[in-house]
Amino acid sequence: MNFLDFCRLHGILIDHLPPVGLWRRYPTEDKPRHRNGAVKFMGDHGFVQNHATEVTVSVWKPDAPVKISARDLQEQVRKAEQDTLRRQHEASKKAAWILHQCQYASHPYLKAKGFPDEVGNVWVREGEHLLVIPMRIGPRLVGVQLIDAAGGKKFLSGQVTGGAEFIIDNKGPHFLAEGFATALSLRMILKNWKRRYTIHVCFSAGNLIKIAQTLPGGYVIADNDASGTGERVAKEIGWPYWMSDQLGDCNDHHLREGLFRTGQSVLKALKI
Repeated sequence: MNFLDFCRLHGILIDHLPPVGLWRRYPTEDKPRHRNGAVKFMGDHGFVQNHATEVTVSVWKPDAPVKISARDLQEQVRKAEQDTLRRQHEASKKAAWILHQCQYASHPYLKAKGFPDEVGNVWVREGEHLLVIPMRIGPRLVGVQLIDAAGGKKFLSGQVTGGAEFIIDNKGPHFLAEGFATALSLRMILKNWKRRYTIHVCFSAGNLIKIAQTLPGGYVIADNDASGTGERVAKEIGWPYWMSDQLGDCNDHHLREGLFRTGQSVLKALKI
């Protein structure tokens, strides 16, 4: 099996080989509007992960040996690593520039998610109003998530996403959430029940694990997705977790059942 077919086997929509030695993001069959597919082609082997359905990286090896010298491969990898660092630096600079252009305002996405009075960083790009969520590793800004009025989400090209987070800090226990809307629902629940919190928006299921590894312990608010990835990740982390009894996330449960019933469910499951 060649590398492209291996990627497609994992649900990644790809039609040409990526540059050697670089991680590249692609849409997936289950979420064609997002770039949840990550691939890295190394010439004689490769790495593939669909972040929407998989929590580990799969390794591709060709059926027959690939004729490429170790020296040539090493040089390609060196150039690829330099290009990756350059793209990451440019994405970090662009993120800072975007945040500088933002105004603190309401946004259609926040209203649709049940927060009509919530305001956030809003960037107007060619007439389009985008909600901007900063992404940091420690104090370092590495990128942003851009959310349009319809809920479409994008990262900046070349930015670091692994290990990046957005934190809502109220000096309390750690809570991991995949999406920003889930974090807002959780914050409202914990405030209403007078619980302190430090909520980490992790942006993907795979990144929940990376963030958890940096923390002493806490709780997971898992997405209930058709693939079962959310619950599988929560169990792998090993902390107490809550997950909706229907497909969707905490915000979907909040909108469907109301804040009070969702809060009861969350606090009962987490025993807090």
